[in-house]
Amino acid sequence: MKTLVLAEKPSVGRDIARVLGCPQKNDGYLEGKTYVVTWGLGHLVELQDPEGYDKKYKEWKLEELPIMPEKLQTVVIGQTSKQYRKVQALLGRGDVGDVVIATDAGREGELVARWILQKAGCRKPCRRLWISSVTDKAIREGFAKLKDAKEYENLFRAAVSRAEADWLVGINATRALTCKYNAQLSCGRVQTPTLAMIAKREEEIRKFQPQVYYTLAADCQNIRFQWRDSSSGSFRTFSKERAEEVKRSLQDGVLMITKAEKKKKKTYAPLLYDLTELQRDCNKRFGYSAKETLNIMQRLYENHKVLTYPRTDSRYLTSDLVPTLAERVASCGIGPYRVLAGKLRGKKFTGSLPFVNNEKVSDHHAIIPTEEVPELSHMTVEERRVYDLVVRRFLAVLYPPFEYEETVLTAQCTGEASAGKHPETKGKSGAPELVAKGKTILVSGWKEAYGELGGEEEESEEDLQEQILPSVSQGQKLSVRSVICREGKTKPPERFREATLLSAMENPVRYMESSDRNRARALTQTGGLGTVATRADIIDKLFGSFLMEKRGQEIYLTAKGRQLLELVPEDLRKPELTADWEMKLARIASGEIRRDRFMEEIRGYTRELLQEIKTQEGTYRHENMTNKKCPHCGKRLLAVNGKNAKLLVCQDRSCGYRETVSRTSNARCPVCHKKMEMSGSGEHAAFFCSCGYRERLEKFKERRQKEGAGVTKRDVAAYMKKQQKEAEQPVNNAFAAALAGIKLEKKK
Repeated sequence: MKTLVLAEKPSVGRDIARVLGCPQKNDGYLEGKTYVVTWGLGHLVELQDPEGYDKKYKEWKLEELPIMPEKLQTVVIGQTSKQYRKVQALLGRGDVGDVVIATDAGREGELVARWILQKAGCRKPCRRLWISSVTDKAIREGFAKLKDAKEYENLFRAAVSRAEADWLVGINATRALTCKYNAQLSCGRVQTPTLAMIAKREEEIRKFQPQVYYTLAADCQNIRFQWRDSSSGSFRTFSKERAEEVKRSLQDGVLMITKAEKKKKKTYAPLLYDLTELQRDCNKRFGYSAKETLNIMQRLYENHKVLTYPRTDSRYLTSDLVPTLAERVASCGIGPYRVLAGKLRGKKFTGSLPFVNNEKVSDHHAIIPTEEVPELSHMTVEERRVYDLVVRRFLAVLYPPFEYEETVLTAQCTGEASAGKHPETKGKSGAPELVAKGKTILVSGWKEAYGELGGEEEESEEDLQEQILPSVSQGQKLSVRSVICREGKTKPPERFREATLLSAMENPVRYMESSDRNRARALTQTGGLGTVATRADIIDKLFGSFLMEKRGQEIYLTAKGRQLLELVPEDLRKPELTADWEMKLARIASGEIRRDRFMEEIRGYTRELLQEIKTQEGTYRHENMTNKKCPHCGKRLLAVNGKNAKLLVCQDRSCGYRETVSRTSNARCPVCHKKMEMSGSGEHAAFFCSCGYRERLEKFKERRQKEGAGVTKRDVAAYMKKQQKEAEQPVNNAFAAALAGIKLEKKK
């Protein structure tokens, strides 16, 4: 008899098959003498849509809610049904005696496997492979310590409870809002609190009142000192009178060095990348969206095979990976990394390493290079940039710490000129206190990996500016040559960009309205709103359903998003809902509470949400109405800003008509070099830029051909085909497929 191994992804399945000795390649699986290894493509099975329970749910009606099947059913996903049938056939083979679940070691991985096994009606004995990395050693050790799958039953119960709870709340609340206000208004446990965080930031910006502040600097013999408030430690004051008094006390004075402190310090390299940290860096440095970064990482992982699994929330490695570090260094030590990697060759990585911690790795370890030697010439510019970030971070953590000597000079003004009228401006001796700071590098350490980038340290406005300091000693006196008083204004909080929104989703505790420590701990431990694998999709859905939009790199709520937050039940706007659920799901996973008890609470909660939506008094008004009419139904079209395009969409969601007005292209403006937008089609197609430059497509092609980078007919045809395809698609959101065919009853 043979053992069937069910992995979550083909790449992991192939790794396991290689270790288990399964050389025979087949369509959808690999086979050997003892094992057959197959895989899902992520989820192969999902929860049934409402119309699968009753055809009446095809038409969205408020009176048909709530939709609460006694038992939620699963269905095979159409797009991956071919692979499901392969797995089903393998599970039914007479020579397969048992099954090893080898999906990701976590709650969602458990759900992937159990739904497949349940749908296929598998009753064969099951064991569980639980590993945090897919190195040969980890796989061999994992198979030597297989556990009975029954030990993970509670984890599966928690996983299916989460999935069913999201289905019940999301489907019912979305349909209720959509039907009541005849507008496409989707909501959910994750996307709505994300919108609420953006709204809260916008409110903070609106309410912000800038304050004028003053800073003072004194130049003394090649040293610039900054005045510091001895009571608060701040380098600024909000009192103009006080600033002027300090300036007068310093002018033509003499500074005496009261302290000349020298300290040797060291800093360690930033931790390795998880997906969220990589998405943040790519957004800051290159302007890539979270989704773009994930797609690039996926290509580097699956196609080039030069980076490890991208969807990880850990920034650490497990100890079993340490013996592979030398080989990974050698593999990436080519091209621009040859010198950096060369300094690490022959080094033995032993002892306590700050980036190795088994307890801080859950499903997957941090993103690092594989043992595969990369073909840099085969990568796109975008792939090279992302690969470069990961490789430099990987090499940096293997380098010694950055060591430097920090010198801090503290001085006080002496003489009659320093006797001010404001005692609060003075130090302990009655004179203003001034500070200067300098740094001498002793060992470059990990900073070598970043060259001119110098790492990724950010200095706040209040930090002292570092400078090269001459040799001075305590008690030495320096004459003040000039005093500069600068005026500034406090700045409002910055608007969210994708990088900072990802950070807020990962750690939403500061946006909680309650101060419950247990809830805060639950949010922190479970990784905040969404997961590393879903946050990019959530952000894309919020853009795609026009609840938020980009202006440059900054994110703004749309009128639709603001209205949705006013209409949606208050609970769904708070991160606390996720915290409450996660605390209960953790108790289900540990066997403390029963799953059916939690689901009964969810059903009751869903009924309360529906009652609140049905009885609330509110209106929805389209604030982006145009005078252009829909060619299908005759109603006026709405002007909306998609993530990378401007569109006109029908206000009637049952119609679903939409057309692309213009799309941001990769073509650069010859005047200001910004990306231009392309509008029109055929002979009327033209590029235009925000600076006012405009150019017809024909002229654009002529210009580009002269520059040696012509646009081919194929390029134009591909663009037009993509534009037409988008125009034919219904407006997307989390429930796009269902929304495409809804028929809303007209109010009498």
